[in-house]
Amino acid sequence: MIRLCAGRLDRIVAVGAHCDDIAIGVGGTLLTMCLARPGIRIDALVLSGGGSEREQEEQAALAAFCPGADLRLTVHKLPDGRLPAHWEAAKSAVEELRAGTEPDLVLAPRTADAHQDHRGLAKLMTTAYRDHLVLGYEIVKWDGDLGRQAAYQPLSPEIAEQKVRLLQEHYPSQRHRPWYDREAFLGLARIRGIECHARYAEAFAVTKLTLNLGG
Repeated sequence: MIRLCAGRLDRIVAVGAHCDDIAIGVGGTLLTMCLARPGIRIDALVLSGGGSEREQEEQAALAAFCPGADLRLTVHKLPDGRLPAHWEAAKSAVEELRAGTEPDLVLAPRTADAHQDHRGLAKLMTTAYRDHLVLGYEIVKWDGDLGRQAAYQPLSPEIAEQKVRLLQEHYPSQRHRPWYDREAFLGLARIRGIECHARYAEAFAVTKLTLNLGG
């Protein structure tokens, strides 16, 4: 399998429709990047949960998932599960983020995600960041929308275990959910690892990718 290197990554944008989306989808990738490049800037945007206990969880969680990073997190107050009805507010939040960022990499939900909030945000991101590499992360859920992905970030066993531990530690409000457990998170990472000849991995959908194979 050919491994493509992204080059120097100094600025990252990571977005989620809900508090915990970013950590579930790319927690291992964030840990890997932040440990490899101390001081990396991460602009994070979450559309819902602002002003609630979930925002407090997110603040603490992303600080743990981005050790040593220049983390700038904004959490809005859009109602959970209602993004289509609040499209203008969501679009304004994304446009405000775009106006203040010029990232090397964008981490966002997949456009094929079955959850309407995830899917809606994904579509906004690919429009706002037309000339950037946008990786669409996956979130395990009841809908069963996981499929074949195109890109993988291998995770060391230590990083995979740390991701699961931090998810359990920092999001107590989600522990009652039947899918929110160690087996689900580590199991998916193991399957994605098998697919890319690694022990564990996070997988991504790629809408568009420009190569420079002659450079």
